[in-house]
Amino acid sequence: MIADMSAEDIVGDYQEVTLQLYGGITRKVLYTQIETPYPDGKLIVSTTNPEGVITHVNQSFIEMSGYDEAELVGAPHSILRHPDMPAAAFKDLWDTITRGETWQGYVKNLRKDGGYYWVKATVIPNIRGGKLVGYTSVRRKPSRTKVDECINLYPTLFN
Repeated sequence: MIADMSAEDIVGDYQEVTLQLYGGITRKVLYTQIETPYPDGKLIVSTTNPEGVITHVNQSFIEMSGYDEAELVGAPHSILRHPDMPAAAFKDLWDTITRGETWQGYVKNLRKDGGYYWVKATVIPNIRGGKLVGYTSVRRKPSRTKVDECINLYPTLFN
């Protein structure tokens, strides 16, 4: 289950929106315009089950997301869904990985404090004994040029 965001966790002025997430989940999201820069030399790594529920996170994930490990493990990966991200990006992700292929893209992630951070994400299906057992996602620092391209492109994908 994924809880609505709480105003007590938010740093700064925020906006509120209700998102429709994968699997029919709705969530109240509170977000700011405060960016947390992605640190040099860090990789954010997580694994999920086939339904996208987080089963493992590394310390970089915890630090960048602002959530505790206990809040992340067992939550849908969509806990990081920022309202500026078009649904088309996640449809492409799910279409690609359910075919057993690797997906790459640029994602604006939502932090627990309402801020955000950009990543270059690679999502890989985990196959064991011919059976899909989950996904591994590795995120790295994106180039600012690519982030700026996404900032211009993503709003056009909402139409």
